[in-house]
Amino acid sequence: MKHKTLKLGSALFVSALLGAGAAQAADYPDHAINMVVPFSAGGPTDNVARSLAEAMRPTLGQTIVVENKAGAGGTIGTSQIARAKPDGYSFLLMHIGFSTAPSLYKDPGYDPKTSFEPIGLVVDVPMTIIARADFPPNNVQELVEYLKANKDKVSLANAGIGAASHLCGTMFTNAIGVDLLTIPYKGTGPAMNDLLGKQVDVLCDQTTNTTQHIKAGTVKAYAVTSKQRVPTLPDLPTMQESGFADFEVGIWHGMWAPKGTPKPVTDKLIAALQAGLASEDFQKRMAGLGATVLTDEANPEALTKKVEQQVPQWAELFKKSGIEPQ
Repeated sequence: MKHKTLKLGSALFVSALLGAGAAQAADYPDHAINMVVPFSAGGPTDNVARSLAEAMRPTLGQTIVVENKAGAGGTIGTSQIARAKPDGYSFLLMHIGFSTAPSLYKDPGYDPKTSFEPIGLVVDVPMTIIARADFPPNNVQELVEYLKANKDKVSLANAGIGAASHLCGTMFTNAIGVDLLTIPYKGTGPAMNDLLGKQVDVLCDQTTNTTQHIKAGTVKAYAVTSKQRVPTLPDLPTMQESGFADFEVGIWHGMWAPKGTPKPVTDKLIAALQAGLASEDFQKRMAGLGATVLTDEANPEALTKKVEQQVPQWAELFKKSGIEPQ
C-alpha cells in the first residue's frame, strides 16, 4: 500500500509540473524577449534581425530586444543561447555559420543538431564580390586574371573566421585556384570601412550590407552569387553568367530556441516568425536588400533539414581547402 502511495504521489507531482508548464506557456510572453545576434551591430545579419524583431512583435505582443554578442565567428552568442534558460525569452538568429562552426572550431560550444529547438528558416541572402572603387579589373574575367598575376599583392578582407564573408571568400579563392592574403576583421563593419578607405582590396559580402555601397559607386562590384540576378542590382551579373557554372552561395538565416523550450512556447515563436515573414513591410525591406524571404520554409522541419545537409558539405569544402579547426 505504501509503495502504491509513492507511485500516486509521483504521478501527482509530474502532473502538477506539467500543469505549471502549460500555464506558463499559456501566459507566454508576458515581458520583453531577447533575440541574440552573434555578430556586431550594423552588420548584415543584424540588419535582418532588427527588421524581423519588429515584424514579429505584433503577433507576440511584446518587444523583442536585439542583443549583439559578437566574437569567434558567431560561436560566442550561439553558445550563449545553447546554455540559456529554455523559457522562450531568449532565442537565436544566426546564419549559415551555424552549420560551419563544427568544422572551423574544435569546440564551438554547441552541437548544431542537439543543442537547440529549431524554429524555422528566415531569409536567404546572396553574396556580392566587390573591391575598392579604384581596383583595376572591370569584370569577373579580368578580376580572376589580375588575382592570379598579383596574388602576393592583393588582400582579401573578411569579417572573421566563420563569418559569411569568410565562407564566400573561401569558396571564391578555391574556385579560381588562388591563395590570397586574407585579413580577418572583428565584424563586417570594420572590413567594409577599410575597403571604402582603400586599405584592403577585395571583399565578398551579403547584399544586405553591400547594396547601398554598390549603388553609390563607392565600391566596384563584379558579380552576385545567386542563380538569378538580384532585382535591386539588375546590372550585376551572376557568377554563373561570368563563367563559373557551379558557383552559387546563399547565406541562409535561421531561428533557434534553447533545447528543452516547451512546445507550446516554440509553437508561438513559429507562428510569430511565419506572420512576421508574411508581413508586407518585412518583405519590402528584404527585397530592397536583395534578400529572399523563405516564407514556405519558416518551420522546424525545413531548418533541421538545412542544417543536416550543410554540416557535411562545408566540412568537405574546408578539408579540400586545407582549413583546420582552431
